[in-house]
Amino acid sequence: MQITITSSFWMFLIIVLLALQLLLVIILIIKPILRYLVGLQIRDFIEKLLSEKYTQNLMEVWPAGKRISVLNILEIGLRSQSGKIITRPIGSPKKFPGFDNLMFSPHLMTRLSLPESARINMQVTIGPKAHKPLVINIPIMIGAMAYGIALSEEAKRALARAAKTLQTSTCSGEGPFLPEERMEAGKYVLQISRWAWGARTKDQIDSADMLEVQMGQGSDMGSVSIEALEFQGRAQELSGLAPDEVAIAFPAPPGIQKQSDWPGFMKSLRKRSNGIPIALKVMATGHLEDDLEAAIRLGFDAVIIDGAQGGSHATTPIKQDDFGIPSLVALIRAVNFLNKQRVRDQISLIVAGGYFTPGECLKAIALGADVIYMATVPLFALTHNQVGKVIPWEPPSTLVFYDSPAKSKLDIDQAATSVVNTLTSMVLEMEEAMRSLGKASLKELSADDLVAMDSLSAEVTGVKRIY
Repeated sequence: MQITITSSFWMFLIIVLLALQLLLVIILIIKPILRYLVGLQIRDFIEKLLSEKYTQNLMEVWPAGKRISVLNILEIGLRSQSGKIITRPIGSPKKFPGFDNLMFSPHLMTRLSLPESARINMQVTIGPKAHKPLVINIPIMIGAMAYGIALSEEAKRALARAAKTLQTSTCSGEGPFLPEERMEAGKYVLQISRWAWGARTKDQIDSADMLEVQMGQGSDMGSVSIEALEFQGRAQELSGLAPDEVAIAFPAPPGIQKQSDWPGFMKSLRKRSNGIPIALKVMATGHLEDDLEAAIRLGFDAVIIDGAQGGSHATTPIKQDDFGIPSLVALIRAVNFLNKQRVRDQISLIVAGGYFTPGECLKAIALGADVIYMATVPLFALTHNQVGKVIPWEPPSTLVFYDSPAKSKLDIDQAATSVVNTLTSMVLEMEEAMRSLGKASLKELSADDLVAMDSLSAEVTGVKRIY
């Protein structure tokens, strides 16, 4: 085989070599010049930082940020820009008293732990006194995240598909009924919400396994509105609103104009429910016992208590930071009140708001909760291994929110698998912990399985202190 090297080849090779030499010379010459110039700028910058008075010094932002936080500075800017109410996604950044200072306390010599082969009963029955109780196979339910108001169709379908695989339930949230979500789901909770479409139709109620009357959540309650521009598209069509109509939340679901309307409302809803459980969802406040007393009087089968750590798609900072009481405190107060009223075995207790780990979930169950309602964890799991489609220019949440142009990029199958993997992993950890405690069923857990590391946690929960 003969290879012919033409003169043009040699010319090209010479040009490449010259170019490389030129590049090397430039680097050798430019590098020290750049270092010198950068050094001058840095020295000048440091001199100004250490000599200029605070009112003219860039570092004034440091003590300002320490005093009022970077988040406060950001939100001041957002308010200054629009002059309107601002809404913050996900939930409050505040640290509330929680489960960190409670520790499990297994017996080592006086009671053996269970072997790895021991099967753990994680099944939960919600609304045991209802004609058709809701039975789920794990003590975690996928919480209320609304179609249109918050999440896209792709995200809702992925959550529903995951819930069916996990043999647990998913919730419609307060948005318009999405038929595709119901088709994907196994067990389905339908919210009776505080919007114009919130009463739901007969067919929608007939498709549900539990109804959830929504009066509030961890970081939101009361009247709010959504501009038509943020709600346009299929969600607006399913809501029944006109294209330019603002969506406005009511103080209570349709049919409740005053307190005396509640008994008639519940009688009608009970008839429409065809025997499935009816739950009441509330924001946990200092008046929690009054709300629970009303729930008992009206015959609710379950209560969902959302603590101050509860997230949301977008609510005002004042509601996220300054309303409600912490989830741990709400749980203890609810358990104590239901026990005092002797209805604890009749009304299921579902807790929500700031539950992120298997340990937090299992501690809540030991303290008296039946089920954990979880939204933020599956929401983050949805975007696992898909965030590269939007970052660094957009946050991961743009893959799941309804009003985002990037929502179509979410792979539904992959998102559903990620949610299944996340919750499966959490439940497996909870099972391992229960074997270590020597408990084969969730019903065997109690506050006696815990100890408190500080006096506040001990006082709030009634759990014995470690000292």
